Amino acid sequence: MKLLKTLLLSAAVVFGAQAAHASALADSLAKTKTIRVGTEGTYAPFTFHDESGKLTGYDIDVTNEVAKRLGLTVVYQETLWDGMFAGLNAKRFDVIANQVSATPERAKKYTFSEPYNVSRAVIVTREDNNKINTFADLKGVKSAQSATSNYTELAKKNGAELVIVDSLAQNLELVKQGRVEATVNEQIAVLDYFKKHPNAGLKIAVKNDETIGSVFTFLQGNEDVAEQFSKALADMRADGTLKALSIKWFGDDITQ
Repeated sequence: MKLLKTLLLSAAVVFGAQAAHASALADSLAKTKTIRVGTEGTYAPFTFHDESGKLTGYDIDVTNEVAKRLGLTVVYQETLWDGMFAGLNAKRFDVIANQVSATPERAKKYTFSEPYNVSRAVIVTREDNNKINTFADLKGVKSAQSATSNYTELAKKNGAELVIVDSLAQNLELVKQGRVEATVNEQIAVLDYFKKHPNAGLKIAVKNDETIGSVFTFLQGNEDVAEQFSKALADMRADGTLKALSIKWFGDDITQ
């Protein structure tokens, strides 16, 4: 997050005709009023097609609202994740909206908006379990985990006794059955499960303070446009729109 803030501090404040040295993308947006957005369209609940065939999801709603506030029309270019950055590099679209994390490696080639949601590790227990209130409380506790997950390493680091299964659903089912006391997993995925299974009898007992942000991703040189996206997101955060979209899709606030 510190790296992202450093990048954004050096960004221009406006784009289009008002920018003293507008990027080529800013000039294009000022002329066409259209932005091309790369997204998967197969990654529910972020970007997917509903039963009617309409492209929808949390990332789609956020993108549409940002574009509306900037006076832009969105044209989505659906792309497999494996080809997403290649598509941006080839300028087949102008920005990626697909839960991209702002990693130091990506910052070498790309510029980012401020995050529009954050991801964090959480501990899930049964609703009637009041023994686990910190990550340190995992010591000696059976925790259901997937073999290759980063969250498995976090559970192991905190002294949990690992019970390895294949998927998040299986992790949560073991907790629900009382065969383990906990699972460490990703908050957004857990909230999506809770929304689909409201009577699961489970709860998020602990949230990790460390977060990773999901950002709009542009080619370097388009810092002015990234800053405009960040300004729109800041306004959405201030007026409650961003939180409302989060609650719509996840039943909780994943924006901070």
